[in-house]
Amino acid sequence: MRYHALACDYDGTIAWDGVVSPQTIEALQEVRKSGRKLILVTGRELDDLTRVFPQVDLFDRIVAENGAVLYRPATREERTLGERPPEEFVRELIRRGAERVSVGRVIVATWRPHETTAVEVIRDLGLELQVIFNKGAVMVLPSGINKASGLKAALQELGLSSHNVVGIGDAENDHAFLGLCECSVAVQNALDTLKERVDWVTSKGHGDGAIELIQALMATDLMALEDRLHHGLSLGKRADGSDVWLPPYGKNVLISGSSGGGESTLAMGFVERLEEQGYQYLIVDPEGDYTTFAGSIALGDDRRPPSVPEVVDVLSKPEQNAAVNLTGVGLDERPAFFSALLPRLQELRAKTGRPHWIIVDEAHHVLPSSWEAAGLPVSQPMYGVMLITVQPDSLPAAAILSGIDIVIAIGQNPGDTLQRFSDTVGKQAPRIAPTTLQAGEAVGWFRDSNKPPFIFQSARPRSERRRHRRKYAEGELTPDLCFYFRGPEGKLNLKAQNLAMFLQIADGVDDETWQFHLKNGDISRWFREVIKDHELAHEAESMERDDVAAKESRKYIRAQIEQRYIVSV
Repeated sequence: MRYHALACDYDGTIAWDGVVSPQTIEALQEVRKSGRKLILVTGRELDDLTRVFPQVDLFDRIVAENGAVLYRPATREERTLGERPPEEFVRELIRRGAERVSVGRVIVATWRPHETTAVEVIRDLGLELQVIFNKGAVMVLPSGINKASGLKAALQELGLSSHNVVGIGDAENDHAFLGLCECSVAVQNALDTLKERVDWVTSKGHGDGAIELIQALMATDLMALEDRLHHGLSLGKRADGSDVWLPPYGKNVLISGSSGGGESTLAMGFVERLEEQGYQYLIVDPEGDYTTFAGSIALGDDRRPPSVPEVVDVLSKPEQNAAVNLTGVGLDERPAFFSALLPRLQELRAKTGRPHWIIVDEAHHVLPSSWEAAGLPVSQPMYGVMLITVQPDSLPAAAILSGIDIVIAIGQNPGDTLQRFSDTVGKQAPRIAPTTLQAGEAVGWFRDSNKPPFIFQSARPRSERRRHRRKYAEGELTPDLCFYFRGPEGKLNLKAQNLAMFLQIADGVDDETWQFHLKNGDISRWFREVIKDHELAHEAESMERDDVAAKESRKYIRAQIEQRYIVSV
């Protein structure tokens, strides 16, 4: 289920002339029965609302006074979200001729044409107040208080994200809260300016329009509106400059190809788009590559493995993201960890719709093909999953790969990557001409369309990270990732488990051993495939190509490492 809450305006939306019809009430009750939350977002004062609408208990939260008051009907608790304007303001407003002035917990309201008077009083008294219009009503509130801020407070109490909310309204003061919702709807009788900005306009007005929305919500979770939504995630740009858009919900992505082809850069650019738009994400990080990303809370390290409860605890708050570092978990134990984590993630998604995306780097570490026979712990269809691997044919075909909607091939031989994927799922591979990708390019294939694969320039992270510095500088890499100085005849077996140890051993080995590994491309390959520092690998390659003495090449590579990393040798 995508939409876990319905946020409704009152007057002009679910109510006509202040009255909600029995049919509309019945439809709202169906929303509650489906397990979704109901939030009423109104400009009315709370006492006035309860007088005209006794069924307030239908709603889990009521945002009243245009965002200034939050009410919990089940417990009769209320919380003001702003400070009422001073009495001097009210007295002066009345003295200058404003009529039908009402004062709520926070709001002060009058009617047109007295908006000019309200603005003049605010100016003359030097107050930090704002004027908001609701058709004929003129509402004065503290700066920053509106229906969107009130809805945010309600969602925070309910533990929900605005990306799992559909909202419906009719007037100019509804712009703010509808803009916050993942899907915005206007009833047919709404102002034209509102209709122009929402995702859908119902064919009926007032309560009948709300019923129309609720019926679509109950029947299909609004799947038919997907192409109209104003949210989208860009993976990069095509040759003609157009964006490669990925729907934020319901799709699964595989990024695969030769090692060092830029898969992590593409994934990190995608993660930045998620964070910018407020979608919650979880990164499963077998090699500790994402621990320094500022947008997420790092869990686990090479000394302490993460736990499933702490992952769920972090994700229980919609505004928090998690990067789960598995370097402290043994290779053979990683599938078991993910097997224990996945049902908890599915449980959280069933309740809240979050996390919106699960990014699994080095997916073959946690999703081995052997799971196919044992039975995956997947109780619901998977969606919002991005898998990154150089071994697509090592993943479970039926349970995982068959559900992939978009394949992104990077590195050398993208056609071979698409072929390996297709062979694994038992489908015919798309035709693609032999292609040599340039730096930052990728081949995209949308499997659910009839269009052929296409080349695009991936969206790079806006801030290039100094990735996983501590881990690679002084951490403890697993044995299979260490660099081994063995020499031309294999007489040595000196293990460098990090860059600090690499420099220390490099200074001590004989020139013949150093030159053997340098000219064999072992050093640049380790920098690229394990350290995943392509710039550093490029610098090492320059020493491999040129006829440079061992002393000079050691000095040069040491300088390049120290320029990028803090190491103590």
